[in-house]
Amino acid sequence: MQGQPRPIAGRTEKAATPFGRSHSLDFLRGLAIVGVMAIHVSQSFPSHIRAVDFAFMCGWTGVNVFYFVSAMTMCLMWTQRTETNPTRKFYIRRFLRIAPLFWLAIPLYLLVNGTDPSTNAPNGIGPLQVILTATFLHGFWPDSVNSVVPGDWSIAAEMTFYLLFPLLITAFGARRHLYLVLAIALHLVNVCLFKPFAFALFSAYYGPGNEAFVWNALHISFLNQLPVFLVGCALFFALRDGFAKSDAAILVAFIALSFIADRATGSHEFNYLMINLVLGALVAGCIRLAIHWSPIEALGRNSYSMYLSHFAVIYGLRQIWPLADGLVSLLIAYAVTAALSYLVALTTWHLVERRAQDLAHRLTTAGSGSSAMRLGIAASATATR
Repeated sequence: MQGQPRPIAGRTEKAATPFGRSHSLDFLRGLAIVGVMAIHVSQSFPSHIRAVDFAFMCGWTGVNVFYFVSAMTMCLMWTQRTETNPTRKFYIRRFLRIAPLFWLAIPLYLLVNGTDPSTNAPNGIGPLQVILTATFLHGFWPDSVNSVVPGDWSIAAEMTFYLLFPLLITAFGARRHLYLVLAIALHLVNVCLFKPFAFALFSAYYGPGNEAFVWNALHISFLNQLPVFLVGCALFFALRDGFAKSDAAILVAFIALSFIADRATGSHEFNYLMINLVLGALVAGCIRLAIHWSPIEALGRNSYSMYLSHFAVIYGLRQIWPLADGLVSLLIAYAVTAALSYLVALTTWHLVERRAQDLAHRLTTAGSGSSAMRLGIAASATATR
């Protein structure tokens, strides 16, 4: 409630919670960026060994791990803070966490990649694509996604989720079944109604030969990703409060309904759902077991900057790379990409991110007293990347 201290949403008084430390969340972010870099490095430096290239290509699942961790982190912060004007302060923190680096990436990648027609922008990049990207609305128009900033489809999904999150958690609280039911409903709406309609509409708009582009844009659209975030919210409360048989029953219903809808419409989203549910189980397992490893956690704490910068690093390496494609080339390219992206992240932390977070802290604490934090959450736990 605006203007009043926020009640803890469905808080249970448990002596211990799997979210008492941020190590596992940072570890999961680290695994996610390891996977994301793997797929993009393998695309530019293929080993031409089928099993190896396939393993690297599976790194695309890292983005979905980011989604789960992001949803859980937002739930963790929301339920552990007690402050006035919580929604306004939430938006300030999220905006200043994401926007500064992203805005710096826009001119950089326009300079690197240019504005000519490409796979992600069949008609080229113009003012519309740049404006939509700068305002985080690029996820709602096909040729704005991934056209200005590589990989920015996930940034669009994250920012749109942040916009909705205070409304969702205020309405649902800790009632995790509501998150799951909404995930089911939105998945079915997307598969049965939105995707067929939008595919026909945009295929006609972009013309013959662009069907694959349109299909991919709809696959990575926010409506298709929102159920992942919602399942992540449900997982947070299930881990905090304990799993129940009803959770399993709802998930089984989710799978059954998705299978039926997929076969009826040919949407090809059932496999994506199953992969996400498996990833969700792995994320939950890592948190329950408190798995952590310092080197991976270090990557996780800097994963957002690494996510934005590794595309430019790969592009630069490709221009000067002396080795022929092969396994050795791939492994060395991966190691160099990870190291350089990490160094860039350390630099941007000191020059940009730390200043932005200091500003967010000043804006959200000025004139209102200090926020009462029931858990000591490291600054890194607020990172979405």
